[in-house]
Amino acid sequence: MSNNQMMCDLATGVCGVAEEEKMEIVDFNQPKKSIDVYYVTDPICSHCWAIEPVLKKFKEQYGHYFNFHAVMGGLLEKWGDGPIDPANGIYKPADVASHWREVGQYSRMPIDGSLMIDNPVQSSYPPSRVFKVIQSKYSDALAYEFLRRTREQLFAFNQNISDQSILIDIVNKVGLDGEAIVNEAEQPIGQQLLNEDFTLAGRLGVKGFPTIVMINEENKGVKIGGGRPFEYYVDGLKQILDLEELQPKQQPSLSSLLEKEKLLFSKEIEVMYDVEQSEIDAFIEKELSEGHYQVKEIVGERYVTINN
Repeated sequence: MSNNQMMCDLATGVCGVAEEEKMEIVDFNQPKKSIDVYYVTDPICSHCWAIEPVLKKFKEQYGHYFNFHAVMGGLLEKWGDGPIDPANGIYKPADVASHWREVGQYSRMPIDGSLMIDNPVQSSYPPSRVFKVIQSKYSDALAYEFLRRTREQLFAFNQNISDQSILIDIVNKVGLDGEAIVNEAEQPIGQQLLNEDFTLAGRLGVKGFPTIVMINEENKGVKIGGGRPFEYYVDGLKQILDLEELQPKQQPSLSSLLEKEKLLFSKEIEVMYDVEQSEIDAFIEKELSEGHYQVKEIVGERYVTINN
């Protein structure tokens, strides 16, 4: 027996005669990211908060097929005398509270909403401008992390994200200089960057939030408006790629996902790992090391964070 034909199996640890061919051609190239996915959104959009679990899973499992771009849409410049969203009965800040609570109860992404009665957000432009400054100076990833933390503070923890001190604190917590960035966002460059997103959203034909637009190399697109089930986004990607099947990546372990996200709500874990709500505590206990996490509750929903 020739030693050249021996091999140790990585999975079993057993060594023996090699069954594989001596030489084979292997393609290690990742799929070319020929698709641009534009997520047109706004920091105070409750329906955007509601699709966080689905969008997170879509990006984790199929993000290797596309380049992801978050685009600010400008939901609320300021409160005026006229209606803001008459279709949902929203004429003044207090009207938002009950609408948000309905969205939170339906989606199970927690929303308190009482802020809009006691200390209402006056405009979604300040956090949107901060998002754009972070995106332009640092990276899409850091800007998106800021957007996520902003929504957590607004919807779940009832903080006024049009307040400069709140924005500074959020930016600091993503590891940047909050005061410098928030101050820069209030300079003309902040609005200039935001206006560029408004122009892009217009070109994409966006009329509401959330909207996902997928565009291929031939400049043909698929537009999905409103919050939709996970399968809608997968089917849209298949259509724009002209493929019958896609190869999803394995979901990350809960421990690695939590390490990256810092905070996950129960609904996000349920959607990512196809776990029933009734089984969530047992799943978390099985997947995470004791002493490294905390399970808490807010607005009737459980969430998990990393121990500091």
